[in-house]
Amino acid sequence: MRTLLLFSLGIFITSTLAAQDPHFSQFFASPLTLNPAFTGKFDGQLRLAANHRDQWPSIPKAYVTTSASIDFPVLNAVVPQGDVFGLGISGVSDQSANNALKLNYGSLSLSYHKALDEDGYNTIGAGFQGTYSSMNLDVSKLTFEDELRQNGFAQGTSQDIPVILASGQKQNYFDINAGLLFSGSTDGENNYYLGASAYHINRPKVNYTDKTWDLKPRLTIHGGGSIPVGSAVSLNASIIHQIQNKASETTIGAALALNANGDLNNPTNVLIGSWVRLKDAIIPYIGLEFNGLRIGASYDVNVSSLKAATGSRGGSEFSLIYIKKDPQYKGIPCPKF
Repeated sequence: MRTLLLFSLGIFITSTLAAQDPHFSQFFASPLTLNPAFTGKFDGQLRLAANHRDQWPSIPKAYVTTSASIDFPVLNAVVPQGDVFGLGISGVSDQSANNALKLNYGSLSLSYHKALDEDGYNTIGAGFQGTYSSMNLDVSKLTFEDELRQNGFAQGTSQDIPVILASGQKQNYFDINAGLLFSGSTDGENNYYLGASAYHINRPKVNYTDKTWDLKPRLTIHGGGSIPVGSAVSLNASIIHQIQNKASETTIGAALALNANGDLNNPTNVLIGSWVRLKDAIIPYIGLEFNGLRIGASYDVNVSSLKAATGSRGGSEFSLIYIKKDPQYKGIPCPKF
């Protein structure tokens, strides 16, 4: 079964390069890969984020994705009070089919958020992102359909290999992404937000065979909020719907934050919840939040027809977000999940 799936991944890589981008189940913990308008939109001075995902662990390194980012508000003395001008740098490394296909991205993001009221509780912002991408295909690790013989595969004999080598195993391209974000609060304690983003706006082109593909735009609509439901409990919920090429997905869920130390100014929160990717997976989530640091862990339990091949093992994922801020400073509520 593993051989069949790896063979399928090889065919998938070389014939459908316009498929889905790398993505995270904890989409809320990777702000700059979700929407460039999130850049600088947080309650603090600096934000660090990191994510790691291992999808389908029953298949050796089927999809392994790692991301990291740093973003912060800039020109605070220049922009009007309540407004935010954000700057961010991010990178993604994605490896597929046991490192046969490697993608590396480096991005620079800018955003501006305009306050809609005197307190700055409600803002609307736009973000833009430029990305330099490198894609490398190692054909020595792939098995092709025309290599199948009566006694097995004769690897390296495919007619596609000379064409791929002639096109170049390494492809580089520049990408443009953009997004919009509304964030609001009724009392300075709760938060709700709604955003939309588009990636691959310029449709960069890649070619590994005699055909050229343009990367189809990825369109995303997402929203969520955080609501206190007691003196020591808050509810955090989020939803996302993504469309790219002919593929789409919808993920929705929530987590309860339980204040374990009773400190309202610097709480230690235990987070327990679950998200659901419709028609695909249930995603239990646990997290711990303290001193500006939030650590999260989730596991995709596959419930689609693919569960027979994966043994319901959709993939593990870990996230980390650290927000630095002055302990005496209490800003406005910003999107967290």
